[in-house]
Amino acid sequence: MTREEKSLVIEDLTAQLAENNTIYLADISGLDAGVTSNLRRACFKSNVSIAVVKNTLLAKAMEKSDKDFGELPSTLKGNTSIMFAEAGNAPAKLIKEFRKKSDKPVLKGAFVEEAVFVGDDTLDTLVNIKSKEEVIGEIVGLLQSPAKNVISALKSSGGTIAGILKTLSEK
Repeated sequence: MTREEKSLVIEDLTAQLAENNTIYLADISGLDAGVTSNLRRACFKSNVSIAVVKNTLLAKAMEKSDKDFGELPSTLKGNTSIMFAEAGNAPAKLIKEFRKKSDKPVLKGAFVEEAVFVGDDTLDTLVNIKSKEEVIGEIVGLLQSPAKNVISALKSSGGTIAGILKTLSEK
């Protein structure tokens, strides 16, 4: 790979790092072609993009990026694949689901909305992270429930008052 090619790859990786707020680093070494193909299909279905990267080029791209990746560059040893997604927990759920059939991929680390997670033991934490849409939905639900209670109370009391008035007028 020539210097020009390397610099193009670094620029491309830097752009991808800047565009995405959910970045996972995983080790998929040791998977045969069929299993790797299944992993890529599962990633496509889950709206997760996956690519194998050279550690040195990714480290340089992380340095050039405006984001603070903390300890994440220290995980760049051995084979590394990078996963990008919209939802913060999508790659973690995919990895956990895929591990039911295989012991790989192994999570090296993740960068989710400015938080850095290092190590495979953080996988369960990452699975339980709620996406932005889920949090907004919960907040809207919480805000609507008191209003629904007030409206239902007004409707029910209004009905009883109307019933009482009707009964009184008939007498």
